[in-house]
Amino acid sequence: MSKDYKALKVAFLGGVGEIGKNITAIMYGQDILLVDCGSSFPTLDTPGVDLIIPDFSFLVENEKHIKGLVITHGHEDHIGAIPYLLKEIPNIPIYGSDLAVALINHKLVERKVNTSKLNVVKNGDKVKLGSFTVEFVSVAHSIIGAFALAIQTPAGLIFHTGDYKIDYTPIGNAAPVDISSFARIGERGVKLMLGESTNVEKPGHTISEKHVGKTLEKVFLTNQDKRIIIATFASNVNRIQQIINIAEKAGRKVAFSGRSMINISEMALDLGLIKTDRKNLVDADALKDYAPNQVCIISTGSQGEPMSALTRMANGEDKVVVTKDDLIVISSSAIPGNEKAIYGVINNLYRRGAKVLYGSLEELHVSGHACREELKMMLSLIRPQFFIPVHGEYRHLKQHAKLAMDLGIKEDNILVTDIGNVVEIKRNKIMLVEDIKAGAQFVDGSNNISREMIKERKQLSNEGVVVIVCRINSLEKSLRNDIIIEPKGIKLDDSMIREIEITTMTCFAGLDFSKGFNKDSFIETLSKKVKRRLQKYINQKPVVIPIIIEETPDEM
Repeated sequence: MSKDYKALKVAFLGGVGEIGKNITAIMYGQDILLVDCGSSFPTLDTPGVDLIIPDFSFLVENEKHIKGLVITHGHEDHIGAIPYLLKEIPNIPIYGSDLAVALINHKLVERKVNTSKLNVVKNGDKVKLGSFTVEFVSVAHSIIGAFALAIQTPAGLIFHTGDYKIDYTPIGNAAPVDISSFARIGERGVKLMLGESTNVEKPGHTISEKHVGKTLEKVFLTNQDKRIIIATFASNVNRIQQIINIAEKAGRKVAFSGRSMINISEMALDLGLIKTDRKNLVDADALKDYAPNQVCIISTGSQGEPMSALTRMANGEDKVVVTKDDLIVISSSAIPGNEKAIYGVINNLYRRGAKVLYGSLEELHVSGHACREELKMMLSLIRPQFFIPVHGEYRHLKQHAKLAMDLGIKEDNILVTDIGNVVEIKRNKIMLVEDIKAGAQFVDGSNNISREMIKERKQLSNEGVVVIVCRINSLEKSLRNDIIIEPKGIKLDDSMIREIEITTMTCFAGLDFSKGFNKDSFIETLSKKVKRRLQKYINQKPVVIPIIIEETPDEM
């Protein structure tokens, strides 16, 4: 890191040009403050991957300069990578709301990572971390305990919106919009604003969470003869509270289904974030003791996740058996990329005779993100000198930048960034100054795997594999003629099999044994030549795996 002790810089390690794995490093001199440390879910382009997390190389190199990690809220795309960061840099103090800290603590305990540096903060708290003083400002979002951050630095004030919406009628423990707090921060003079951009393409205002409650009340009222199963995000504690309240009013017991739903609801009950008489809650195993119209099940699986409770129900693999007496309510909107999985689950639920209500048929979900008019309001209240849109795909960032220009922020004072960019903020100028090593790490089980391995997996799934087994005696410089060719996921006719055998023999015949038999070199050369042959004749590029068995003369 530069030893320019008066420079204020921001490094983007994730969360720009993408939705997910949010992590930002704010730097003054040699001090580093981290904002969020999230993960993202695998896609069709990452076969076999469990989780995608940021590349921490830059942070590992500058470990001694990190003063703390502040969390805007407890969603996976903001906290999911924390166990992996702490395994590499173990002593970072972490600050977040009570629910966010409880969720982080659960992750750390599961992965046997030290939890002693976790600190709970509340609205209005200020924390001094090196050169930075961070004020936590409550905002409305789809999870309790969401914060915007006012970060005072020696070079000026940075305001990070976090994920938010402006909700004048929140429910339960959600924070009401506090316009005066934003105005107060704006009056202090904001040097730089980092603003979330997720819903910039949506006009108007985000609907209040209370709207979902009214819809759910109608659902319960008009389906009094059915068992009701509602799938939603486990982290949306206020949504869960609404469902419990409506179920209790309808005289129904409530059961939780799915590991994360059970874990998070238990945490929220312990923290007092969900309020109910526990006598109204029953274990899923006890559902058989009640008539269908006496219960409501709150489940995971609103995104069609393969191992979720709702997916297991749809596939007939769960202890909750779906029948024609069930109404399934999917109370969420599809995260981009999940549509196919969600509709697959819906189709299977219909096949089991259930009635299904979902987003395109009913207003069963509202976003936790600000739409265009709310984004305008925030920019107008904060009135930053410089602006960088964050938390969005590249098109979202560009449109948010245009919105800021329309509101009077100079074009030269706005930057759209990519992962790895480092921005420097001076008195009257903002500019890109360098790029650092950043990107993604892929987690498969307990291992991190490389981008090259992902490429190989995609090639295997798209093009197949050809295994070549040949037996060689390097002392006699001989190759047995019983070469085995095993294609998997690719069809090869007899002529192509013979072509590979000839290529193998020709490649062996061209070896120079004067310096001994170089097995690795032979494997590399044979693999390349067979790949070229296959691409030429059948226009496919399978993975080619030569297996060389070295034998003695007696064995041959």
